[in-house]
Amino acid sequence: MARSSTRPTSRDVAQAAGVSQAAVSLVLGDKWRGRVSETTAERVREAARDLGYRPNLAARNLRLGRTRTVLLVVPALTTEFFAGVYTGAAAVAAQHGFGVVLYPSPEGIGPARNPFASAQAALDGVIASSMAADALTAIRGDQLPLVMLDSDPEGSLGAATVNLDIADGVRQVADHLLDLGHRRFLHLAADIASWTFEVRARELAARLGTTPGTDLRTIHAPISIEGALRATETALAAPGPRPTALVCDDDKLAAGAYKALRRLGLRVPDDISVTGLDDLALATAIDPELTTVRLDAELFGERGMQALLAVLEGREPGGGDIPVQLVVRGSTAPPRDR
Repeated sequence: MARSSTRPTSRDVAQAAGVSQAAVSLVLGDKWRGRVSETTAERVREAARDLGYRPNLAARNLRLGRTRTVLLVVPALTTEFFAGVYTGAAAVAAQHGFGVVLYPSPEGIGPARNPFASAQAALDGVIASSMAADALTAIRGDQLPLVMLDSDPEGSLGAATVNLDIADGVRQVADHLLDLGHRRFLHLAADIASWTFEVRARELAARLGTTPGTDLRTIHAPISIEGALRATETALAAPGPRPTALVCDDDKLAAGAYKALRRLGLRVPDDISVTGLDDLALATAIDPELTTVRLDAELFGERGMQALLAVLEGREPGGGDIPVQLVVRGSTAPPRDR
């Protein structure tokens, strides 16, 4: 079916499908069940696809009195993790006629410029990572229906909180390294004041503390290759027995640590085992490939959007942390001095 040079209307869709405009509105508004047949609904959807028809959201929103727009606030777009969160959130939002605007708040730069003259007037709700919580006050987003990601459920600003089971991921890393025989650990921690990184430090110390004879040192670095490189070099130059396992809060930190270890003439995993957390594409780009914890970023975004929809509709959001999985690759092995 040839597309018109002008924007197609619901009348065009109705004519192509051989139905009334009312039927088109019911089908495209997902209110057709029990009112038109499945065959008719599919005919309308097919006609809309063929014509390239898009509903006039502006007109529909005026009727509804809502913008049907959600703001996703993230700390930065420096890894594909938050791109995955956006993809998941946007997919669920689209199924319910919502759009998602991405609002990065880069660490060290401060909040990005407010994308709206008045956030309350332009938004129905906000989904925010705890690492970007400071940006919420700048746009007064904490006064809107709010779902927090990666946040302390006991002290969250939001009406709902959605978390990955980071604590279990750290326990999986610790158990893996302990089972290999490691007892001297160096924790390369993200230098960011955020609940999710506090959980990593607390759980690692707690789990290692259950095994006698373990030693844990902690160093901090910004989440960057250079920052991790410098921190690792400094830590390994310190006097005393060298750690046999380096536990990194993030895959990017692990990549920086790899560079430091190579400069020091140390081999992974022969001289020191290294782990990450995220399972970014980077994890399989470095050599040896990185043992890390896989986080399902898209599912995280989906669950965040589902929780916000529940809040907007006055329902109780689904509970339970999202499971994570240790992926064992070539960067971990038993220590040579076991």
